[in-house]
Amino acid sequence: MGRTLLSIKNLSAWYTGSRKVLSDFSIELNEHEVVGLIGLNGAGKTTFLKTLSGLHNDCHAEGIWLYGRCVKFRGSDFKTRRYTVFAEDNSFQYFTFREYLSYVFAAYRKEMPDMTALIQGFHFEAYTDVLLKELSTGNRKKAFLITAFALKPDLLMLDEPVNGLDFQSTEFLYQLIAGYKEYGTLLFSSHVLESIVLTSDRVLVLENGHIRQSFDNGRIDATDIREALRYEDDV
Repeated sequence: MGRTLLSIKNLSAWYTGSRKVLSDFSIELNEHEVVGLIGLNGAGKTTFLKTLSGLHNDCHAEGIWLYGRCVKFRGSDFKTRRYTVFAEDNSFQYFTFREYLSYVFAAYRKEMPDMTALIQGFHFEAYTDVLLKELSTGNRKKAFLITAFALKPDLLMLDEPVNGLDFQSTEFLYQLIAGYKEYGTLLFSSHVLESIVLTSDRVLVLENGHIRQSFDNGRIDATDIREALRYEDDV
């Protein structure tokens, strides 16, 4: 792992009234690492990813730094360095996969690479010219995952990426996640403990909008993480 990619100090996020989903949430993400987020429902995983993606306005942070420079979640200098695949995404319904790809790579001002290996790895060959709205949930997820791993942003975020995928595609996704640190930093949330243990360099256990416990490479153990989650469920 290299220098710090992203640093966030004392982030708070809320939906209604004074109830905060994230409270004084601080985190540092390093270059070239895979970080897994796990926690019970309501722990704040999806809210955190939406906030990082600029899609949640009810938030405040003391500071956000990308490569040591102060940025904003919705600022262009941060937007062009991140990409997020959400658990469910019904956007761009009247685009085909190829049209969506062209749109994304134009927006990020990147040249489109050869997509063959990704398309074949996700068994997506028959769906490249189908409207996104006509795809099954699993195939729509594959369309966004293929785009993400082809784009290779500095920060790639995945929210429950295994949801809706078949077994073969899940195994292929694990390989992609584990290997992503060659290109950048990957942050993902999952309720599937296997996906966290098999692919992460660092695991963060979220509880009530805070990072309650961290497990680093070399001591990422399913039993320990399960115990941390069980403790969270008991308190």
